[in-house]
Amino acid sequence: MADYATLLRDHTTLTCRSVDRIFLQAYVPGLQTPGGVARFLLQRGYPFPSSAALGEIGERYADEIKRWAKAEGVPVRYFKKGERKEAIAEPLLEAAAAEGGQGRVVMLGIAQEKASAWRSWRSKHQPFPSRPQMEWGKQMTYVNHFYWYLWDPDWGKAFWKTNTYCPYPVWLWLNGHEWAKRQLEKAGIEYQALDNGFRSCADPSGPPADLRPPGAWAGGELLLALVLAAALALRPGRPSGGLRLRPLRAPVRGLGHPRLRPAPGRPRLLRGPDPRPPRHWPAPAGGAGLRSPADAPHAGQVLHQGRHRGVDPQISCTYKACRIKQYFKEGRALRTETVIADTRDFGIGRRVCADNWRALRGVGENANRRLCDAQAEDARPAPDVVTLAQVTRPSTTPDGLHAPALCFGDPRVMAILTALLLFSHVVAGFRNRGLVELVGNLLDQPYTTRQATYDLRRLRRKGLIVRLPHSQRYQLTSLGRRVAVLFTKAHGRVLAPGLALLDPALPPDIATRSPLGQAWRRLDHALDDFVAGQLIAA
Repeated sequence: MADYATLLRDHTTLTCRSVDRIFLQAYVPGLQTPGGVARFLLQRGYPFPSSAALGEIGERYADEIKRWAKAEGVPVRYFKKGERKEAIAEPLLEAAAAEGGQGRVVMLGIAQEKASAWRSWRSKHQPFPSRPQMEWGKQMTYVNHFYWYLWDPDWGKAFWKTNTYCPYPVWLWLNGHEWAKRQLEKAGIEYQALDNGFRSCADPSGPPADLRPPGAWAGGELLLALVLAAALALRPGRPSGGLRLRPLRAPVRGLGHPRLRPAPGRPRLLRGPDPRPPRHWPAPAGGAGLRSPADAPHAGQVLHQGRHRGVDPQISCTYKACRIKQYFKEGRALRTETVIADTRDFGIGRRVCADNWRALRGVGENANRRLCDAQAEDARPAPDVVTLAQVTRPSTTPDGLHAPALCFGDPRVMAILTALLLFSHVVAGFRNRGLVELVGNLLDQPYTTRQATYDLRRLRRKGLIVRLPHSQRYQLTSLGRRVAVLFTKAHGRVLAPGLALLDPALPPDIATRSPLGQAWRRLDHALDDFVAGQLIAA
């Protein structure tokens, strides 16, 4: 049987590692507080700041947008609930790409969505009724959002959206794969595209240095040019603080590893330490860390959709507001992607700059690599006899420290190894506190922190786990994953079901359904007859 490395060598035709979707948000710092909003309205010439004045500004802004679309001949589409906006704009974007040129807006979409907006109301406690005092606060409300779908010669398909309600947020959606396709076309390199990806490339060794994907801040220039129209609606008074950008999402995706193995036993649904049920499928967020994440014992969970006829297999691991998942893209390529929805989960700022972008890419690429490495370790051959003896018998470390045995079949040992194989640990590691909760649930009996400390110590001395630098978290080593997979698979798939089928107390109607049970009973009867015959002869 071919090993994992052979499968990769013979079946992987192209490996692509790239930043995929980039979602940037621009906001005006001076409009984030009630005082800033009041100052903005006074600068606009309103004698009394209230949300009614903001409504007038918003109406004029919406009228200007529609007037501009009519003058430029840009089609306007009102999206209905449940419609796929990208599917509606796709034909227009493809037509613009075929025409080429310097880029243009192909469609203006209008959709009613929930947003946070400033509202003012009369204060309940007013010492002077003739001079009303207003209270301010942000409220969630359904407002019209304007989607500007455009084709850019460098970025390809993109869109940005805004609404006409204060504080006038702006979002920009870009795609790193589309950027790479445009650069390959400019360089004259032929390629075959998948939906949001690559299937083949005439130069698979890698694009030239000038074709490397740019940083997220490169999209900042495009966003700044796009928000000029929004900024015109804020004149003549301009809020203090200027315009700032921050990245919201930047998935890092890789294609190439053709094996999915969620955990021993292949359960249909695996869940990590988070006891709360998922709100939808797959989990809304996940991620992985290059740095030690904040202490969050209930932050991670693992969901696995099993392989069935007509169902695409998918693995989804979550950590805080981030997600890492694997699935087959169009049934041709295995995609591993990490979606980072909040950069602060990994101690990275939101401002779009080179340092934050490099740190963000490092987190995503490290998460993808660690997940694929864990799956590769799962597929490697079992440890040799000497290694198994060293694990299952007491031993001594090179430093002379005693390493207690990890006995195969011991309920506590099997529960520990099962808990360590969760894919959420690949993302963020595990701590003593999380291990106590997981093992306690598997054993259905108390499992204390002191017992977890003892078990972590012997796992470390056996070389099955390592402690992450400058943290209280641990991760499985290559040997540790191989041993844990072997122990749990042998116990869960061979030993436990086999002993259950060989149980003499098993009802006959159930035993007859199993060829193993029937064969064992025939052997058992034959042995009884042989022993009885020999005793009679003696």
